[in-house]
Amino acid sequence: MPISPNQGSTGGGTLVTITGTNLSNTSAVTFGSKPATAVTNVSPTQVTAVSPSGTGSVGVTVTTPGGTSNPVPFFYVGAPFKSSLSESAGPLAGGNTITINGTGLSTATSVSFGGNTATPTVVSDTAITVAVPAGAAAGPVSVSVTTAGGTNNGLSYTYIDDPTITTITPTTGPTSGGTALTIVGTNFTSTESVTFDGVAGPFSVVNSTTLSVVTPPGTAGAADVVVTNPAGSATAAGGFTYVAGPGI
Repeated sequence: MPISPNQGSTGGGTLVTITGTNLSNTSAVTFGSKPATAVTNVSPTQVTAVSPSGTGSVGVTVTTPGGTSNPVPFFYVGAPFKSSLSESAGPLAGGNTITINGTGLSTATSVSFGGNTATPTVVSDTAITVAVPAGAAAGPVSVSVTTAGGTNNGLSYTYIDDPTITTITPTTGPTSGGTALTIVGTNFTSTESVTFDGVAGPFSVVNSTTLSVVTPPGTAGAADVVVTNPAGSATAAGGFTYVAGPGI
C-alpha cells in the first residue's frame, strides 16, 4: 500500500495519497496512534488524508468495514534552520550561485528570494546551493527555504544594481599619486574596488552616491577609472589624467 509523499512536517498538515485495494468506505486513516485530520475516499483504490502532528517514523493504517490494513511508514521532518548565506548580496539580474548553510535541508524543494522562487540543489542535510533568481528591484529581500518539514526564513539577501559614475573631482593629479578625489554616481554602498588603469586606489564609501578615493601612482596621461560592486562595474574612460612633474 504505497503512500505519497511518505514524509511531512512535524506540525502536520501534509496531504498524502494512499493507494491500495478495497479502500471503499474508508472510515479512518491513522498515523501511528493519531487519526488523520481529514480523510477523503477518492476511489476503491485511493484515499487522501491530512497528516496530524507527530515526530519520527510512524505507521499509517487504513480502516474500512473489512478491517485495518498493514502499516506503511511515514516520516516526520522538522522545519529547516538556516544559519548563513555564502553571499549576502549580488546583481539585480541574478544568476549567481550561492550556498545556504543550516540543518534539515536534505528535503529542500524551493528557495524564495522575496517574491521570486528558485529550485535548489541539495548538497547535504546542512547545505544547499541555488542560482539566485532576478530581483524586482535593488534592495534587501527575505530568504526562505521550503522542505518537507515546512518553511523557514530569517536571512536577508540584497539585490544590487550596477554602479554608475557621474562626476570625478578633481580630474587631474601628479603621477606620484596621492590625489584625493570625490566620485559621484549611484549604487556605491557595496563598492568593492576603485581602479585607475587597473591599479587599485584606497577608497571609502561616503554614501550610496559618493566615494572618497586617493589615486595610486600612475603613468602620465589619461587613465580609465573603474568602480566595481558585486553587480558589475562602471567605467569613466579617461576619467582622470596623470600629469608628470616638471624636470630641470
